Amino acid sequence: MAKKDANNSSNGGAANRASSSVDEILLAALERDDNSFETGRYLVTFKEGASEEGYQSLQTQGMRVADARDFDDQAVVMENTGDADAVIFPEIGVALVGGSAAQERSMNAFAEVATDSPVLSVDPEYFVFADSMYSEFLQASAGQSTPDTSSEFLRGFLQATEIIAKEMRGNGNAQVDIEEEIQVLGATWGLNACRVPASIRSGVGIRVAVLDTGFDLGHPDFVGRPIVSQTFVGQPVQDIHGHGTHTAGTACGPKAPAGTTPRYGIGHRSSIFVGKVLSNSGGSVGGSVLAGMNWAIANRCAVISMSLGGQGGVQPSYTAAGQAALNNGCLIIAAAGNAGAATGYPANSPTIMSVASLDSTLRPSSFSNFGKIEIAGPGRDVFSSWPRPTRYRTISGTSMATPHVAGCAALWAETSPAMRGLTLWRKLQASARRLPQPVTRVGAGLVQAP
Repeated sequence: MAKKDANNSSNGGAANRASSSVDEILLAALERDDNSFETGRYLVTFKEGASEEGYQSLQTQGMRVADARDFDDQAVVMENTGDADAVIFPEIGVALVGGSAAQERSMNAFAEVATDSPVLSVDPEYFVFADSMYSEFLQASAGQSTPDTSSEFLRGFLQATEIIAKEMRGNGNAQVDIEEEIQVLGATWGLNACRVPASIRSGVGIRVAVLDTGFDLGHPDFVGRPIVSQTFVGQPVQDIHGHGTHTAGTACGPKAPAGTTPRYGIGHRSSIFVGKVLSNSGGSVGGSVLAGMNWAIANRCAVISMSLGGQGGVQPSYTAAGQAALNNGCLIIAAAGNAGAATGYPANSPTIMSVASLDSTLRPSSFSNFGKIEIAGPGRDVFSSWPRPTRYRTISGTSMATPHVAGCAALWAETSPAMRGLTLWRKLQASARRLPQPVTRVGAGLVQAP
């Protein structure tokens, strides 16, 4: 048995094990109060084609290694990995290593081995957030002397679940702030802008993975719709936050919702795969997100929608995941971010399609990140599904633009079995509606349905 470093307060002690829960890691980060978005754990990215050799190298280091392939459908939950020092994600060629295990084995030295090493890089694991939550934090921090401290941000997540649950237990009219404002024209402005109502495609036969806060599995608009779901954060898939239900609704919602509700969903006959990679507070860690990406690729989901991220540089682990997706006929589509700054991770990886947000005048949203942008989608005042009893809500963000692109990608994927991976990426860009703004703001333009 390898010794666990329970006294290392600078790295959260036992809370930075490979098997630690998201909440444990968040609490440990608060105790450190070091204004860092690092979790204390590490991500080891292996060179393409060298994954098996890389896994063996971890074992050579004396680590107890858990393999996602040992779990049904490769749906690994960190809390279920026991005393493992590391968890490997074979589809993407990445391993998560606990902080104590990494320190004991000098992971920095491990990364600086010979050029024939299977290891590409060893990097800190970072926190990840639902993009709308990150923008709300930035707005709330405006005017404060230290708006960029992570401790205040993380502390908010520890309170968020209780607040959200209280709101959802309230009266049935809570948070219904837009339904009466919608002009019922048969479809939302976003779907009309993307030419979805005119498309003959439905996404039938196309697997769409939505990696987010889960989904309201009992939502009346999805009754009878097969949904494959897994959690990667140790909480039930049932969506308490709302973000995941909203994004899944846009990407895969019904063609004809009940009553006078406008159509808000695009791939209305697509196969829905829900991966809960963000906790009920809207926060998570890189390892849980990568576990969800590994699962979606293992299930050969042609479209993988990710309305999440953080501000920071390109991370090799996400780049490797994006490349693995393309190699296997999958396409990862991610939100650029809402900080009004450079595109954040994972969308800034060159192998992941980055999505900017537009308002109803087809101008870039003021909050939308810029720089590496591949395409744009409707992201301002977007109406979609929401957990019961509210059922529907209108919110804004690149998080809302992303599932518009994902839904249209599912429609395009339906047109041909060859329309996968990089071919699908190129088709989305080639068919986009050109806009007068620079590519650093809108990429190829507004996504269009076939």
